[in-house]
Amino acid sequence: MSLAELICPAGTPAALRTAVDAGADAVYCGFQDATNARNFPGLNFTPDELAEAVTYAHTRGTKVLLALNTYPPAGKVDLWRQAADTGARLGVDAFIVADMGVADYIARTYPGIRLHLSVQAAASSPEAIRYYCENFGIKRVVLPRILTIPEIREIRREIPCEIETFIFGNHGLMVEGRCSLTNYLTGQSTNMDGVCSPASDVEYVRDADGSMSSQLAGFTIDRFGPEEKAGYPTICKGRYTAPHRPEGYYAFEEPVSLNLSRLLPELIEAGVHAFKIEGRQRSKSYVRGVVRAFRAAVDDIKAGRDANIADLIALTEGQKQTQGAFETKKWR
Repeated sequence: MSLAELICPAGTPAALRTAVDAGADAVYCGFQDATNARNFPGLNFTPDELAEAVTYAHTRGTKVLLALNTYPPAGKVDLWRQAADTGARLGVDAFIVADMGVADYIARTYPGIRLHLSVQAAASSPEAIRYYCENFGIKRVVLPRILTIPEIREIRREIPCEIETFIFGNHGLMVEGRCSLTNYLTGQSTNMDGVCSPASDVEYVRDADGSMSSQLAGFTIDRFGPEEKAGYPTICKGRYTAPHRPEGYYAFEEPVSLNLSRLLPELIEAGVHAFKIEGRQRSKSYVRGVVRAFRAAVDDIKAGRDANIADLIALTEGQKQTQGAFETKKWR
């Protein structure tokens, strides 16, 4: 595959068509169940919808990648196997997997379909990546968002598969595939149920002074002033009080979006094969705006021109953006 593929989110059939029309090289999506890590009400695809989506994408030269990137609980692997069977029957171009058992089943049953290793597998060392390649035939690894470009360049030299990196969207610094915070409060697991901060446990409460509290499972995760925009209550992006910070602070990470548009040439030089846009739970307007902007930028770079990417600050979380660890690591 060529360098600089643009991999785009499709949380619904409408979003998939939008991503394809905006210039995606590939779209990634999931079924309406626990097999994918964005298992929210109103999102994702039925088998019939995926069949139509594959046809729509393929007739326009776009690939479809099916996310089966959660971990089956003990004794409940049948749902993941059935999802793989359905995806293969419908003609998806690749499966994005995290669990070794799921990877093994697909590798043995459908050896002709590409396997991509999800960021949920948290494989960030050459040794770990080579293990997946050698044992399951992984063709591409989605790297965690904690690596610098020199580290990516070094990993590329030592592994036998393609590299995919996130370039825009959620700037999660939790160890993907290992987060238990939402399970602690709600009993729903990001890694096995596919849902972080389930909507059924979310509540917004207007306080007497006009401020707004966002709550998860009865716990206040953040409080916003009358003029502030209230964010969605995810534990890792909440503000908390502590003896040394009684005014409240972001203990884990701030609500901010990753934007690597300025680093695209360096990422290509480092050997990155595919750029991933995050946001299967976002709107069609988000998908259209971000995909068009990065499509133009990637095409400019491939043609030897300076990339002139549109201003995407309005589509970022909290209207703030960062290059994160990709340029330099600065941990609290």
